[in-house]
Amino acid sequence: MTIDDVTAIASEALFTIIKCSAPLLLVSLIVGLIVSIFQTVTSIQEQTLTFVPKILAIFLTLILLGHWIMNTIVEYMTNLWLNFSAYIR
Repeated sequence: MTIDDVTAIASEALFTIIKCSAPLLLVSLIVGLIVSIFQTVTSIQEQTLTFVPKILAIFLTLILLGHWIMNTIVEYMTNLWLNFSAYIR
């Protein structure tokens, strides 16, 4: 196994992590921004108000995209294990 192989595996792993976590992070960011704008407009300064909408939005996003996220991770792991014999040389 060469340094190029290790770099390719690490690069693919990082890309898979980013690809799988990006939808959840974007939903959390958008919901947080909307709640912050709502708090500013209504002058509500409660710090814990953002947590419940974010948790609900992330939960709904996981319900909608969980299958795709799991398939992406399983596909990466399948490719990694199928090429395992090439890595141990």
